[in-house]
Amino acid sequence: MGFDLLLRDARLLDGSVVDIGVAEGRIAAIGPGLAAEADEVVDCGGRLVSPGFVETHIHLDKTCTIDRCACETQRFPHGAMERTSAIKPTFTVEDVTSRARRTLEKCISHGTTLMRTHAEVDPKVGLRGFEGVKALVDQYRWAIDIEICVMPQEGLLNNPGTDALMVAALKNGARVVGAAPSYDSDPAGQIRRVFELAREFDADIDMHVDSGSSAAHLDTRLVCELTEQYGWGGRVACGHLTKLSVMPLPELDEMAKRMADAGVALTVLPSTDLYLGGRDKDHRIERSVADANRLHRLGVTCSLSSNNILNAFTPLGDGQLIRQANLYANVTQHAMPADLRETWAFFTTQSARLMRRTDYGIAVGNPADLVLVDAPDPVAAIREVAPVLAGWKRGRRSFTRQPVVLHRP
Repeated sequence: MGFDLLLRDARLLDGSVVDIGVAEGRIAAIGPGLAAEADEVVDCGGRLVSPGFVETHIHLDKTCTIDRCACETQRFPHGAMERTSAIKPTFTVEDVTSRARRTLEKCISHGTTLMRTHAEVDPKVGLRGFEGVKALVDQYRWAIDIEICVMPQEGLLNNPGTDALMVAALKNGARVVGAAPSYDSDPAGQIRRVFELAREFDADIDMHVDSGSSAAHLDTRLVCELTEQYGWGGRVACGHLTKLSVMPLPELDEMAKRMADAGVALTVLPSTDLYLGGRDKDHRIERSVADANRLHRLGVTCSLSSNNILNAFTPLGDGQLIRQANLYANVTQHAMPADLRETWAFFTTQSARLMRRTDYGIAVGNPADLVLVDAPDPVAAIREVAPVLAGWKRGRRSFTRQPVVLHRP
């Protein structure tokens, strides 16, 4: 038996150490001591080999714009949307592609092999953000699969011309329809229109909802209602939901059950929600990050992602999902082994489930989308923010990072 790629002494998530043989882009064999030759043989040395990481919620169209936005001069309101809106007329397709490429390559270099990126449309930016990101989909297919979620960040019903742009993007390759109802004059109307578009184009839904410090009203309740009404369970995700972080536990558990029953997923975005949250207070500031572990245990599909990188919403970041998981674990105080293993799933298996990828994971017959992590297991990897040493997309190496070497005297 011969392979294109053979990973020897790879430690899987369950702790077993095996060899992984890859042929024609797919995993062909898994087991200890595979007797075979290969074009590329990698000694993993007992390090963790994981399925490639999944970034379910990122904004490549407005990444790397922090130095072009006006400076933040007050804690509240932070004005991130307004500061970004002011520079959107200057975006060109080439500009978006250049900035998005910079962040995309960072994400690839940290192990991401599957991504859903949002792209805003409105009369200020037209389709330039969408087109700038779309240009990278085929260019980087050798390293990552990208799907685009088109969204109306600055409002839909109150922003004439935006609806037509949403439709144009959906006709031109966007596979997911997004929403930001809190910025609309009619939040419920925007949510309903998004479901109409999803049904018309057979698209998944990924919304920005329920950011804030009071859970007195949750748009997610309407999302759950419409998901059930139209049979869209398993195809709807809600990002942020910072209001869940301030709910009493009995109410939170009730909401989690509602989401689980409806098939509505949660995406937590720790960097953004920490940076923007609690700005209406000058002491006892809330963390503003929903407890995905608790919701996951109650049946909700959960993912963890970067959201924005180097812009007014999130001025910091490098596309490293293990670092994002470490941040999340600190904030939500989930640091024990069982918790961290769950958290690992929030940017691997759970995220793949959110994106409805049925052929994801280390199993014979699945695409060989793999990463080698400089750690013995996911617990150590998250606790220590372990670097990712190499990645393979459909069995082809996509990047390499050398382990650190100490030069002792």
